[in-house]
Amino acid sequence: MHISTALVYEYEDVLSRKLLAVRWRRLKPLLATLVAKAQFTTLYFSWRPSSPDAGDDLVIDCAMNAGATLITSNIRDFRNAQKSLGLKAITPEQLIIVLLSQGDPS
Repeated sequence: MHISTALVYEYEDVLSRKLLAVRWRRLKPLLATLVAKAQFTTLYFSWRPSSPDAGDDLVIDCAMNAGATLITSNIRDFRNAQKSLGLKAITPEQLIIVLLSQGDPS
């Protein structure tokens, strides 16, 4: 999992605004754990604007700089970046199919 500093701030901002305060207090440690386990990606280049949503642009920048495949349930918002930038994006369901097709490596 890759993350950028800007993306961490975006996640904190969105979650703190959209969740009830009590729920945000319970989930904040989970976000901290995910961030601690993520690989930080330095953003050398930006491809903005690539999406109608500025928050999605942060995701695109992180994925493109990391050379990573984006896993999202919202493929539609990333179609433009897929076409114009070559962003690789798949759904969680597609990820499971890929992982299952690889079989047991042991």
